[in-house]
Amino acid sequence: MRLRNPFGRKTKEFPSHLWTQCPSCGEMLFNKQLERNHRVCQKCGHHFKLGALERIDLLADAKSFSETDADIVSSDPLGFVDSKPYPERIAAAQAKSGHKDAVLTGDAQIAGIPVALAVMDFEFMGGSMGSVVGEKLTRTAERAYADRKPLVIVSASGGARMQEGTIALMQLAKTVAAVARLDEAAIPFISVLTDPTTGGVLASFASLGDIVLAEPGALIGFSGARVTSETIGEKLPKGFQRSEFLLEHGFVDQVVPRTQLKERIAFFLNAFRVAGQDLRWSL
Repeated sequence: MRLRNPFGRKTKEFPSHLWTQCPSCGEMLFNKQLERNHRVCQKCGHHFKLGALERIDLLADAKSFSETDADIVSSDPLGFVDSKPYPERIAAAQAKSGHKDAVLTGDAQIAGIPVALAVMDFEFMGGSMGSVVGEKLTRTAERAYADRKPLVIVSASGGARMQEGTIALMQLAKTVAAVARLDEAAIPFISVLTDPTTGGVLASFASLGDIVLAEPGALIGFSGARVTSETIGEKLPKGFQRSEFLLEHGFVDQVVPRTQLKERIAFFLNAFRVAGQDLRWSL
């Protein structure tokens, strides 16, 4: 890795397996120290992307996560081929991420409170939502409904998976219907938006939490900035798709640093509890 230098001087090379350069402030970060800090830059607070397993370790109580629906895998309903066949893309994503698809779901505890937990992984085809992601999220919401326990979803996605076409778009309605049942039953749903949360994922379940939290600096929006600006015919302010701007305009409830996220989720879950009754929630 060659250190970025805006002054054109000779730069020093750093081995990439030992060091990572922060894209926000340019600081060289020792990888082991970066991992210990949950992949947050100690100098400027930039939040690097976090994998699903690391996210689960961050949020769930130790050894409390039990994965569900682990063996569901995508088929190729459209026989889709771009530069390579869809099954080859799935296989490559599985090898790269170590997961069957772009979301891990299961039962867990957060600060001792039982929850149904789903965490998306951007490393798997950009966290795109196809039939498997939609099915696993829906099953997780249905399990939360049946067990009367809160649902927590951490989103990281570029949107619907184009290789599944309309089938992927159908997952928007499917997931919305599942979380709507929780709302009707007064069961909490906490949605956590991370960098990025865009497209059909934001346009469906991710924006419907009783509490919507976001990590600092997260890209959050339905379409790209240029497309949005050209569609409405206006020049939009800088950073209008970042979590801090959306907080100012009421789209998210709080922007929470990663190291405080578990504590904040636990706070809201306890606030929703009816005193002394674990399966009743005051929404």
